[in-house]
Amino acid sequence: MSTPSTPTKPAATASTTETSSQSASVSGSGAGSAYGYRAGRTLPLRVEMVRQLKRRRTQVMGAILAVLPFVLVVAFAIGGEPDGTGDRITLMDTATASGANFAAVNLFVSAGFLLVVPVALFCGDTVASEASWSSLRYLLAAPVPRARLLASKLAVGLGLSLAAMVLLPLVALAVGSVAYGWGPLAIPTGGSLAPGTAAQRLVVVVAYIFVSQLVTAGLAFWLSTRTDAPLGAVGGAVGLTIVGNVLDAVTALGDWRHFLPAHWQFAWADAVQPNPEWSGMIQGSAVSITYALVLFALAFRGFARKDIVS
Repeated sequence: MSTPSTPTKPAATASTTETSSQSASVSGSGAGSAYGYRAGRTLPLRVEMVRQLKRRRTQVMGAILAVLPFVLVVAFAIGGEPDGTGDRITLMDTATASGANFAAVNLFVSAGFLLVVPVALFCGDTVASEASWSSLRYLLAAPVPRARLLASKLAVGLGLSLAAMVLLPLVALAVGSVAYGWGPLAIPTGGSLAPGTAAQRLVVVVAYIFVSQLVTAGLAFWLSTRTDAPLGAVGGAVGLTIVGNVLDAVTALGDWRHFLPAHWQFAWADAVQPNPEWSGMIQGSAVSITYALVLFALAFRGFARKDIVS
């Protein structure tokens, strides 16, 4: 009687070979990741920028900033040209001297509060709004790495904030030049700056205002990672900025006010002088950047450990 031979398993062998081939393909794109997945390609800046530009709040804020110079022109047309109080002449009193003066005045009246709002809005609404729409967890499940998601949203938020600060003086310079003529920047303390020099100094002013608002951006972004309510993040950042302005007005604090970002927010006025003084702007930039870096680090650290449920 013959002994039956041991059956072979070609199907199992083929299956094992196929599985090994698939494993090798997956491992080639990174251990534990899908074939073709690249973390660096998730949530591109272009996609995030387009998403934010299409939002109604971005368009409304841009419209408000673009309309402000026209409102001031109408106000001056109705109320007449500003006059100095007594022997003291301020920057506001030179608003109608030229287009450059009009642009500088627009920055002066906006830097304290109006320009705070778009920074807080663009940086504070960005993450919290995703959580309020219950879409944040789906972005992370895409999967978008948490650090990349925050980096993309922060970059776009800061970019839109800078665009808002550039839009206002550009529109004001164009409107002012039509209404009051293109000419030198008249300095309240005496003298003037040639149009070309004035334009360069205004660029420096806008850059400094942007740097000084990094504290507000940091506050808003950190709060945006801590709450699911966009209004809470935006309002909290604006409120804390106002508190800083109030504390800076308390002269009893003495030199402690030098550690407040609000103390240096108008240091840019030293740049629109015949002989500019940079020390105040350097100190203000150092204070703002230090606070901002700490707040951004807290946002990334907290979000990396946060349990995303919405």
